[in-house]
Amino acid sequence: MTTEEQKNTGQAELDQEAQAASAVETEAEQQATEGQETVDFAASLAELQEQLEQAKDQALRAHADAQNARRRAEKDVENAHKFALEKFSKELLPVVDSLERALETFAQHDVADAVKEGVEMTLNMFISTLNKFNVEQIDPVGTPFDPQFHEAMSMVPNPDVEPNTVIAVMQKGYLLNGRLVRPAMVMVAKAP
Repeated sequence: MTTEEQKNTGQAELDQEAQAASAVETEAEQQATEGQETVDFAASLAELQEQLEQAKDQALRAHADAQNARRRAEKDVENAHKFALEKFSKELLPVVDSLERALETFAQHDVADAVKEGVEMTLNMFISTLNKFNVEQIDPVGTPFDPQFHEAMSMVPNPDVEPNTVIAVMQKGYLLNGRLVRPAMVMVAKAP
C-alpha cells in the first residue's frame, strides 16, 4: 500500500469514526430528549391521576350528600304523616278529661246508674277512637317519676312508698305514636 492509499484509508477510518461519534452523539441527544419526554410524561400522568382521584372523591361526596338529603326528606314526610293529628288529638284531650271528672263525681254522689253507665260508654268509645289513631294514655300511678313524661304538680311526704314515686295523677298524659302530646300532671312522694 502506498502512502497515498494509507492516507486515504486513514482518512476514511477517521471519517467513519467521526460519523460513528456523531451518530453516538445524536443517539445520546435523542435518548436525553426521550428521557426528558418520559419524565414530563410521568409527571403529567401523576398529575392527571391525582386529579382523577380528586374528581372521584368529589363525586362520591356529592352522591352521599344527595342520599342524605333524600333520607332527611323521606323522614320529614314520614313524620308529617305520623304526627299530622297532633293538634287534633291535643284539642280532644280536654273532652276526655271532662268525661273522666264526670265519672269521678258520679262515684262520690248517688246518681242514677243509667247516666253513669252512659258516660262510661261514651268515654270508652272516645278512648278507643283515640287508640285507633295511636293516641295512648299515660297513667303513671305507682311508677317512678319521669320528667320526660310527667309534670310534678306537688311533692307530698309519704312513708309508704319510695321517694320520687308517682302517688296520684291529677291529669293523665298522652302520647301520639310515642311522641309526647301532653305530660301527665302528677303528685310525687318525697321522703318524710
